[in-house]
Amino acid sequence: MNLMEILQGQLSDDVIGQISQQIGAQPEQTASAANGIFTSLLGGLANNATQEGGLSAIAGALDRNHDGSVLDDIMGMVGTVMNGQGSGATNGLGILGHILGDNQENVAQQVSQSSGLSMGQVMKLMPVLAPIVMGVIGKMRGQDGFQLSDLPGILLGSAQSGAQQSGMGDLLGGLLGSVLGGGGQQQGGGLGNILGNILGGGR
Repeated sequence: MNLMEILQGQLSDDVIGQISQQIGAQPEQTASAANGIFTSLLGGLANNATQEGGLSAIAGALDRNHDGSVLDDIMGMVGTVMNGQGSGATNGLGILGHILGDNQENVAQQVSQSSGLSMGQVMKLMPVLAPIVMGVIGKMRGQDGFQLSDLPGILLGSAQSGAQQSGMGDLLGGLLGSVLGGGGQQQGGGLGNILGNILGGGR
């Protein structure tokens, strides 16, 4: 399952146009920046999911706020977040804090360089896209046959795909550095091999 393809599918031309108008950007730049942000959020979630207690924390967040219903009206969600009125499933800033923590500015800088948007434009875009990521994962979790234990591998594989598209391999490597340094090695060769493929393929 490639979450990057699913995420990109949520961004219709109308949605990209609305967001671009809000942040003062060209649609092509917005779409490029969105790919970089999606890649970074998937990498951040993959990192979190492989830390001790991380997977259960993600499951708790999904249970509380993210059942996928936010995807039913993405245009409305964009307006809500842009107006600073988001909460729960649409609390983009809160979601970013949980996923990326102190890495938010570093991500914004890298996405700015790759897309041509300013740092300010990227920082406006990030909280709009974060609820979409959690919504897609929440909807996926509700499907028959999905096991939560599958999530780290799905996130890592999808982040790899995004890195290859957006040229964000170096940034992804940084986001996954703590996995390589700790939790990932403790979970056996499978996860380590996935990470090796990601870091090799994204550069």
